[in-house]
Amino acid sequence: MSAFAPIPLGAPIPDSPHAVSCSLPTMAAVRGYEEKDPAVTASLKTGYPRFVIHPFARRLGEEFSRRSGLAGRRLWLASSRRMAAALLAHLACPGAELFESHGVHGVTHPDSPEVAQRAKLYLQNIGGFLSSRQAEDTLVAMGVIGSALSEASFAGDAEAEVLRFLTPRFPGVATPLLANCGMNAVHAAFAAVNAVQAPRGRTAWVQLGWLYLDTIAILRKFTAGPADYIRVGDVMDLGRLERLFSERGGSIAGVMAEVPTNPLVQTPDLARLAALCRRHGVKLVLDPSLVSVFSADTLPHADIVVTSLTKYTGNRGDVIAGLLAVNPAAPDSEELARAAAAHIEPPYARDLARLAAQIPDTESVLATIEESTPRVAAFLASHPAVRATYWALEPASRANYLSIARRPGATGGMISFYLRGELDPFYDRLRLPKGPSFGMRTTLICPFMYLAHYDLVTSEAGRAELRGEGLDPNLLRLCVGTEPCEDIIGSLREALEAS
Repeated sequence: MSAFAPIPLGAPIPDSPHAVSCSLPTMAAVRGYEEKDPAVTASLKTGYPRFVIHPFARRLGEEFSRRSGLAGRRLWLASSRRMAAALLAHLACPGAELFESHGVHGVTHPDSPEVAQRAKLYLQNIGGFLSSRQAEDTLVAMGVIGSALSEASFAGDAEAEVLRFLTPRFPGVATPLLANCGMNAVHAAFAAVNAVQAPRGRTAWVQLGWLYLDTIAILRKFTAGPADYIRVGDVMDLGRLERLFSERGGSIAGVMAEVPTNPLVQTPDLARLAALCRRHGVKLVLDPSLVSVFSADTLPHADIVVTSLTKYTGNRGDVIAGLLAVNPAAPDSEELARAAAAHIEPPYARDLARLAAQIPDTESVLATIEESTPRVAAFLASHPAVRATYWALEPASRANYLSIARRPGATGGMISFYLRGELDPFYDRLRLPKGPSFGMRTTLICPFMYLAHYDLVTSEAGRAELRGEGLDPNLLRLCVGTEPCEDIIGSLREALEAS
């Protein structure tokens, strides 16, 4: 019998209005979520903040629209005046206008499904949505709701407190840049490299390995042209990258890589990769979100490190934030830092105070997670119902990962695996928390390709693309939490043996 209680469809994980995950307990719910089935969406109390407009933001937008007479128009609330101006320029839509009220900025435009979809994706891709806590505070200020959620927050200088824990992870960096989410940090790094490299005629970008959905979107959408987006799928085959640099090195601005990769948890030879990029004048942007900057030290190899602080650092699972750090020893470091700062969206004050209240626990939370992770990985690898497992210390890239691990057991909590049998029966029976995101105290599992790349999973061409990248749509991504290891393994065993 599982020690985990079932979590109803749509319930926030954790139980907070600012939760970054929500329960999708069956594969039917996952498909309904992706297909926007009203029977599923009506049950959602929240969702991952960059994909689902938060209920507070939605209510605030409705209130602004009513008070400002915006009938027949759509209103998008952005994280800042600068972000709203960027969205307006991106849409290039006749009749679109900037909006401002109660210190909140946005863009309003004539109602159009096509324009609305472009606006949503832009804010999603680069992390430009209004903070749920800012929306909540504004609703209180307007008298729409009585009071904001009472929660543990840091009472002093929250930015200084967060940086007190983060700055030691980046020797020589005076002040890492804090962002409102990890994707905004990724976009700021992309923009900074372009600002330095484009005047040199370098406009192409290399995607090394499979990247997170919105990172791929940034490279595809915002490079100068289709030929400037280059994908090198196998992170272990740096010979292919070297051949590419020999052919096109003078036109390549940067390489974007996740280390380890998401979702196959692979780590390339970073010393060789960094030397190769430096030799050809290519900037290397590394994202260690899968394991956190507390577990992996990537700065010595990178020009820029970006990461999501939503994972592991925001370990309660109810705040999003990101970070960008420029390697002071890298060429053009001062120019990169200035350009990045111009594109960073700072966290909202209450989000930062909430993060500052959680960050002192990061190392102890990781220690608990990383004590359990190898045991869970070993259980899955040895179970006859499991076809393959992937985690930071898999033999193929173990040595590469250990070269950047801050401690031998500093692996993060991510384990991906494939079943020998069918996905649906296992997933539906499994009594673990099920939903998007990872890196919180709560164990979370999800059918990752369904949630991140449903368009690829549901088309033959898309499935062929995934196969070409060594990915199966039925991959399960598990992130170990702080619950007793025996309970996590017990729940997995129960579902595996019943499937």
